[in-house]
Amino acid sequence: MFNRIIALIVLLFLIPVFLIVASAIFIEDGFPVFFIQKRVGLNSTFFNIYKFRSMKNNTPNIPTHHLINPAKYLLKIGAFIRKTSLDELPNLINILKGEMVFVGPRPALYNQDDLMVLRIAAGVDKLKPGLTGWAQVNGRDEISVEEKVEYDRQYMLNRSFRLDFIIVIRTFTNVILKKGISH
Repeated sequence: MFNRIIALIVLLFLIPVFLIVASAIFIEDGFPVFFIQKRVGLNSTFFNIYKFRSMKNNTPNIPTHHLINPAKYLLKIGAFIRKTSLDELPNLINILKGEMVFVGPRPALYNQDDLMVLRIAAGVDKLKPGLTGWAQVNGRDEISVEEKVEYDRQYMLNRSFRLDFIIVIRTFTNVILKKGISH
């Protein structure tokens, strides 16, 4: 319940940011302004994650790193909202719905079978996915799937308010420094 209350407060506070980002996406490429994608949640169940759309309409629904020349699909505003992680703000809706929390493993794409298998083997699938997590502040796009799962396992074994606080602070620091983002 704590995550939901904080998400509601943050969401209300960020309404102006939502309106600015949504307007910029709409002006550049029309509707929809949100990108909705099936992701893996608690106990390997699926849910729809909400993000601001950073890619052009009709971009193939595959991970960015699988696209040939991903830059040609990126909206002008898309590069900015990705580098600043503003595209993730609609994840607050998922937290309000109880599908995510602020800190936990980032939700896997529905087709990331390699990641899901490793998470199940490590027991990480028993954690609710998070807006940010230990793997994100320790490499994000720069680490292997195996390393991500190991960081997620370490988080699972050492969860505490203190660790969550450290992760949130490091998340803000990484976003400001644009650290660990490869696309």
